[in-house]
Amino acid sequence: MSKAHHYHQPNAPNASNPQSDESDSDLELNLQDLDPRTSESGHGRSGSRNSGQAGQGRTERQIPLRKLRVGRSTWMERESHTFGDDEDSSHVEEQLRGPIKENNPSEDSHGSLSVMEDEAPLLNHKTVPTTLIGTSEKRRLGILSPWRLISLMHRGFENSNSQRDTRGRHGGGTSRSFSIGQDPRPKFPPNAVSNAKYTAWSFLPRTLYNEFSFFCNLYFLLVALSQIIPFLRIGYLSTYIDPLAFVLTVTLGKEALDDIGRRRRDSEANKEEYTVLRLQESPQGHSGGAKRTKALRSRSKSKGVSLHSKRTRLDAIEEEEECMRGDHTDSLSNIEVDEVSIKSRDLKVGDILKLGKDQRIPADLVILKSYPTESVATAFDPETSEEHAPVLPGAFLERGEAFPEPDGNGAETKTNKPETIENFNHSRDTEGAGEIFIRTDQLDGETDWKLRLASPLTQSLDLRSFTRIKLVAAKPDRKVNEFFGTVEYSPQRMTASTTSHGSGTQSQNDDKGIQTAPLNIDNTAWANTVLASNATALAVVVYTGAQTRQALSTSASRSKNGLLDFEINNLTKILFALTLTISIVLVALEGFEPRDDEEWYVAMMKFLILFSTIIPISLRVNLDMGKAFYARFIERDQGIPGTVVRTSTIPEELGRIEYLLSDKTGTLTQNEMELRKVHVGTVSYANEAMDEVTSYIRQSFSTASPDVLQASSLFTPSSTYHTSSGGASTTRTRREIGSRVRDLVLALALCHNVTPTTEEADGHNFTTYQASSPDEIAIVRWTESVGLRLMHRDRHSMTLQAVDSSRVVVRVRILDIFPFTSEGKRMGIILQFSHGTESLPTAERSREIWFYQKGADTVMTSIVAANDWLDEETANMAREGLRTLVVGRKKLSSLKYQDFSLRYKQASLSLQHRDSSMARVIKEHLERDLDLLGVTGVEDRLQKDVKPSLELLRNAGIKIWMLTGDKVETARCVAVSAKLVSRTQYIHTITNLHTDLSASAATDALSLLRSKPDSTALLIDGNSLSHLLTYHQEAFISLAVLLPAVIACRCSPTQKAEVATLIRQFTRKRVACIGDGGNDVSMIQAADIGVGIVGKEGRQASLAADFSVTQFHHLTKLLVWHGRNSYKRSAKLAQFVIHRGLIISVCQTVYSISTHFQPHALYRDWLTVGYATVYTMAPVFSLVLDRDVDEALANLYPELYKELTSGATLSYRTFFIWVAVSIYQGSIIQGLSQILVGSVDPPQRMVSVSFTVLVINELIMVACEVVTWHWIMTASLLGTFAMYAGSVPFLGDYFDLGYVWSWGFVWRVVAISAISLVPPYSVKILGRTLRPPSYRKVQGI
Repeated sequence: MSKAHHYHQPNAPNASNPQSDESDSDLELNLQDLDPRTSESGHGRSGSRNSGQAGQGRTERQIPLRKLRVGRSTWMERESHTFGDDEDSSHVEEQLRGPIKENNPSEDSHGSLSVMEDEAPLLNHKTVPTTLIGTSEKRRLGILSPWRLISLMHRGFENSNSQRDTRGRHGGGTSRSFSIGQDPRPKFPPNAVSNAKYTAWSFLPRTLYNEFSFFCNLYFLLVALSQIIPFLRIGYLSTYIDPLAFVLTVTLGKEALDDIGRRRRDSEANKEEYTVLRLQESPQGHSGGAKRTKALRSRSKSKGVSLHSKRTRLDAIEEEEECMRGDHTDSLSNIEVDEVSIKSRDLKVGDILKLGKDQRIPADLVILKSYPTESVATAFDPETSEEHAPVLPGAFLERGEAFPEPDGNGAETKTNKPETIENFNHSRDTEGAGEIFIRTDQLDGETDWKLRLASPLTQSLDLRSFTRIKLVAAKPDRKVNEFFGTVEYSPQRMTASTTSHGSGTQSQNDDKGIQTAPLNIDNTAWANTVLASNATALAVVVYTGAQTRQALSTSASRSKNGLLDFEINNLTKILFALTLTISIVLVALEGFEPRDDEEWYVAMMKFLILFSTIIPISLRVNLDMGKAFYARFIERDQGIPGTVVRTSTIPEELGRIEYLLSDKTGTLTQNEMELRKVHVGTVSYANEAMDEVTSYIRQSFSTASPDVLQASSLFTPSSTYHTSSGGASTTRTRREIGSRVRDLVLALALCHNVTPTTEEADGHNFTTYQASSPDEIAIVRWTESVGLRLMHRDRHSMTLQAVDSSRVVVRVRILDIFPFTSEGKRMGIILQFSHGTESLPTAERSREIWFYQKGADTVMTSIVAANDWLDEETANMAREGLRTLVVGRKKLSSLKYQDFSLRYKQASLSLQHRDSSMARVIKEHLERDLDLLGVTGVEDRLQKDVKPSLELLRNAGIKIWMLTGDKVETARCVAVSAKLVSRTQYIHTITNLHTDLSASAATDALSLLRSKPDSTALLIDGNSLSHLLTYHQEAFISLAVLLPAVIACRCSPTQKAEVATLIRQFTRKRVACIGDGGNDVSMIQAADIGVGIVGKEGRQASLAADFSVTQFHHLTKLLVWHGRNSYKRSAKLAQFVIHRGLIISVCQTVYSISTHFQPHALYRDWLTVGYATVYTMAPVFSLVLDRDVDEALANLYPELYKELTSGATLSYRTFFIWVAVSIYQGSIIQGLSQILVGSVDPPQRMVSVSFTVLVINELIMVACEVVTWHWIMTASLLGTFAMYAGSVPFLGDYFDLGYVWSWGFVWRVVAISAISLVPPYSVKILGRTLRPPSYRKVQGI
């Protein structure tokens, strides 16, 4: 309690005077009497306790705050009489709030605790004139109780500052401010994952645009539209409209099915349910003060007494104070905490999620609170948390006391200190509270776990107090390693009116009792990361849907078209030029003169329409149907189970890949580390030899000792190594080796950031480890496997246990930790060992201080003492693909450590160059002449069959790039172990290249690559890559695409996509990208072929990819077998369809010449449609089943795949060969038919011969091109011929049926067919003999 105040107010009205109750004379106050200090310049804003004391001499003229409350009560009584019941009080407040906002929009509010005292001035002299204040003036100023006055003035100030972030609260591009439980909710994007390419409105426009961007489709559209014009019509309109409509229906239907499949898969992810905490007022949520007010009124009415005239001012004061206390002390007890399950897509900003271990995070979150799982039952129990609810400061305003300070359990501790964030007790004593680890490899590709912390301000609060939390977050950004925000805790419950304004300034928050704490990246968990800790975390949603880091780093999906489609599109342009040339020539031969009342240009248009079959509309139909079959072949292949084709328009692109961009973590590796080898200077241990290490450790920490005291002693590095008695095992050499092994294992068991946790599964408890690096977990697991277990770890101590005896053998105190950084490439720890027995008090045990350090050999070589074996052993391990760590130690005396600690603390307080100063102190005092203990080799387990798969792809002519967000050393080791870089290739490393360096630095870095591009692999980090792409893009990319392998480290998702796009644009080659994480989505979508692996942590990459596989080695079959077959089949199919259309056009040309250049159709109506469909389609389409080699030969000779990248299968050379064959066969068929039949008018006899030969010629040509027969091919050929023969009797309108059944018809058909087929086939046989294709070479044919 503060000191009592002495008021000297002789002229104050008597509270007991009835006249005072009835009149407003007491409200007609002069401001000089109210607050004489407001008239003095320079003191009007004084509200502190000091200023109040300085003016004690003038306090006799001050009027106590209690008097103002009486006036306020009297006025409120009138207003309540006017407006009615309690529910109208909010309306009254709104009326009061307006004048204050208008009159004082920018002045600071008096919200500090000291202002609550009666000596403090209330009104600002700058805003209120020194005149008499009547009732109307009082209404304008809103003179209320101090609590409400401060609240309203603070709102008024906030409103003046709210303009700068009003847009941010409801817009997607600026900062946002919201409160938990705010109603109505701010509007932000929905939290829905979408990999769909189209919407309901964009589907038709985009698909039609894509279709008609191909020349052949546009050409047929114009031909079909020309048939609407009567004088251009040739035959039935449906002959031209129906095929085009069929093509569009098939293509659009396939696109729609693909997109529906994507939406269905997105829906599965969006329906994943999460636990959300709802903080709501109970249905009976009326404050005790409000109840007492109603009770008081009811008692007054029952007695027939007027509430306004008979109630004293003290009654009004009591009622007001009870209401105020009731509103703030009972509000938390009225909050109910409910757990509800909500689908991921329905999450909104401000929702509180309850997350558990291995749960995927669905949106960008800020962590509010976390507890180890074993503590959750009590920590989140509403019944127990109720007694820890912080008490609001309403009850302390009258007494002038400072706010109570919550203790570690949320209870109150009386204090006279003002409560600030510095003296706020941040967290409970529960071990591990506020700390969690998350896995971010699906976001940024980094394998290290990330430590995330709850804000100390929110960690100490109970659940009900979350309703008083307000968060301010920066605008959405794609930077996954940056975040800026603040969290505010208010003693009052946040409302929509308070959260709709700016956060104000820090000083105002302090004055009101609002506690503010900063938020940074350590307090966040981004979408698509995974909670790795065995803990329960409460987090609030800050960004959703398209505004999450994951979505902002992902490029928009695009419609992909294969290179084959563009090549065929170019060929159709050549065919159109040929058609136009023929039409012009035929009209020119007539001298461009009108015939039969037709102008020459009309005749030319008719010729164009007649020759439209040269560009067959069935070409796109056959190719699209073929792609659908290829997709089905892939999905039904039992050799690659689980493979899904998500984009069925580009399977033939799998046969044209020249660059493969791969992620590392989860794609090439399993991200499961295992320590495979250790070296202690003279001896190396690996595989079965690890049993000997176990023997040394068991003997070193053995309980076999002559005295009982020794059996319970604690070991230190200085403890003498002893072995079990007997024999040669006690030789000096063995003791020395055993001592070295013990020292190395002890160092590995202590020098880390690993925390053990206990989990329960199937009724059994087992220990798991949590750390930011999987390497450290692998090392600690290895120390446990050889006999030394990490039993306990907290921020201040560690305990080790002997596995065989289950007793504590080492106990240390953690003095300092120096974590691993990318620049330092090492981590260190200073430990103080306990020595003696467990029974001795801690103070009596002797203490040893040791400094341990481990790191990369590149930096540790200069730190450890001179030796002759380190470089050789690290090189040997590196060649094996192991990640090496050099371990050293140094003993510190107490004086030396104290000197270091003092200097280190001084360096940590420097304002400039703090990091370099701290590093300098560490280097000078610690990192000198460390005792070299040994070297470890950790292996990151590769995915199944990664090595042979990469070798096969490399032999297939595919250049492989590895793009990862991991460290340089890690990427180098994986590249070597996976055989991405061969033993004969030199790895040229470019790191730390930035704009501060001269331009020659980048040129020098690339000079070595120019000298030997075929035998050099490039290793480059993200900063250097960004620099080269920004300032030396052309020079870098022109050189990099020539290298056999490129490894890029520390790449952001945007950089991965940029590299893929740049290779595509620069080389014009096909690029495939494969990954398994959300950070690979942009790269996958930017590639020509995107392949996603169904990862352990999510399916986002799989859903966004064109092809989804379950293992990396499935990619080889997807490319070398299915890709090769798809491309060769599509190329052969396209050539046959073009041949089929070109040959019938040649026949039409010959016929037009024989009819004196008249634009009359040779084959009309059904003959034209039937030839392209039922009479030839099945045999031609059966070529999708053909294959030149079997799968074994394709894998044995990956060079066969390399041939496809040149595009020789479908090139201009092969195209013009097929054009020549078509011209020859068409001329022979039509010319000999007209010659041998002898009559073209009427043409039925000639048409019956030429059309029959045309069909037979096409069927035999298909049979001649088949390499590997399939029963369906045979059935289609025989069935098609039978169908044609069976339909001839129904072709009386086109054929002379009487002539068809004669021998003259038969011999003419046989002769013409032989002349058209034998010469082309003979030339083919001769060419195959002289220059056999590769597939015949490997088959030995």
